[in-house]
Amino acid sequence: MRLSLRPTTRKAAAAAAVLALAGTGTAVAAQRSAGGDLADDFAKVDRNTTWTQVSATHLDFQTFHTEALAVTPDHVFLSAVEIIEPTQKYPSPVGGHDRTPGKGVGHLFVMDRQGHLQKDIVLGEGDMYHPGGIDYDGRNIWVPVAQYRPNSSAIIYRVDATSLRVHEQLRVPDHVGGIVLDKTTNRLVGNTWGSRRFYEWTLGGTQTDTWLNADHYVDAQDCQYVDAGKMLCGGVTNLPQTASAGGSSAVYELGGLALTDLHSHRILHEVPFQRWSEAGHVMTRNPVKLAAHDGTIDLWAAPDNGEEAGGTELYHLRADVG
Repeated sequence: MRLSLRPTTRKAAAAAAVLALAGTGTAVAAQRSAGGDLADDFAKVDRNTTWTQVSATHLDFQTFHTEALAVTPDHVFLSAVEIIEPTQKYPSPVGGHDRTPGKGVGHLFVMDRQGHLQKDIVLGEGDMYHPGGIDYDGRNIWVPVAQYRPNSSAIIYRVDATSLRVHEQLRVPDHVGGIVLDKTTNRLVGNTWGSRRFYEWTLGGTQTDTWLNADHYVDAQDCQYVDAGKMLCGGVTNLPQTASAGGSSAVYELGGLALTDLHSHRILHEVPFQRWSEAGHVMTRNPVKLAAHDGTIDLWAAPDNGEEAGGTELYHLRADVG
């Protein structure tokens, strides 16, 4: 089964792109992307893989700073943080923190298949207002909302993907920037600030494992569960430029994708990603999800913030690896 998209107008392109993401035929493929096809096909991706843009859908609502995507048969979910007061670095740590908490609002936007906003679910509490990487387990959307600073605290929410009811699942005494549900163990796996450490918890909130991230290539931003017992993450590292290109005041966004075994904690396959948005952000900067079928991998990303000149575009890219 392959997607066929031939939009003839911007409006048609927008509808076609999101229908491809969450429509009936492709929704089956997208959900099966949590299965064997994606792991096998992603292993064939390398730095020479050609990613062709299928479409770009402009989201016509204020998206703020986009964080993560999740796709269900009925909806497209986008997490984002609205910054009201930016954090400020302390001259020296205060109470174990390197910066002020700042102020903000955490959003989980619910869109229909055409990309129209249906609901804005506000999540968080007090200083915990920063939603991170989210994932869909076939029934629920898992959303961590943390303080916007490392070594802090977070709430893990479970949102019913059909009724949109919100349930607080557990609280964690650390910043959690992403979450997936390992279906082989029925345990949650989350990553900390910069994905430097991973945790595992029971659904009741008991921590069962923790390990350091052995990879220093990119910081994982948005992850998805892949059968069986794997996790595929997109991420980014901001690197300073050479003096002739602006020096430390200029930033090069190095993007990448990595497939990790949740049991051995070993990285199974990792590649750089070399496609950029209209605003100049690497596609894996924040929200990214992938699906695979019959030797084709589809990737959706929304790397641009709502405050940027062009707003947020939902990009759909495709690679043939069969």
